[in-house]
Amino acid sequence: MFTPDYTLLLQVHAAATFYLVGLIWVIQRVHYPLFSHVGSTGFAAYEQLHVRRITPVVGPPMLVEAATAVALVALAPPEAPAGTLWLALLLLAAIWVSTALIQVPCHNALSRQFNEAAHERLVRTNWLRTVLWSVRGLLVLHILASTTRSTG
Repeated sequence: MFTPDYTLLLQVHAAATFYLVGLIWVIQRVHYPLFSHVGSTGFAAYEQLHVRRITPVVGPPMLVEAATAVALVALAPPEAPAGTLWLALLLLAAIWVSTALIQVPCHNALSRQFNEAAHERLVRTNWLRTVLWSVRGLLVLHILASTTRSTG
C-alpha cells in the first residue's frame, strides 16, 4: 500500500507558495504599475506579450500549489493544524476566484488597448491577491513549524 510522504508534500507546497508570494509582490510593486509607462501605441502588443510570457511563469506553480493544498488537507496527519490547512485552502480558492473574475478580465481589456480604468482596477484589485498570498505564506510557515515540532 502506498503511504504518502507528508513532509515532501508540504515542502513542495511551501516552495510553490513562497515562489508565488515573491512573484506577486514583484508584479504588484514593480510590473503592473509600470504598465502606464509603456505608451498607448504599442500597449496592446505589449500586454499580449506579457500574458503569453507570464502564463508559464505563474501557471505551473499555481497548479502545483493548488494540487498540494488539496492533498495536504486530504492527507493531513493528526499533528497537522487542520484549521490552518483549511484556512490556507480557502484563501487559495479566493485567489483563484479573484484571478478568474477580476484580474483576467482586466488583462483582456488591456490586451485590446491601454485603458486607464482597467489598468487602475488591475493594480488596485491585485492587492487582494498580494495580501492573500502573503497571509498564505505565513500560514504555510505555521504549518511547517507545527509539523516539524511534532515530528522532529
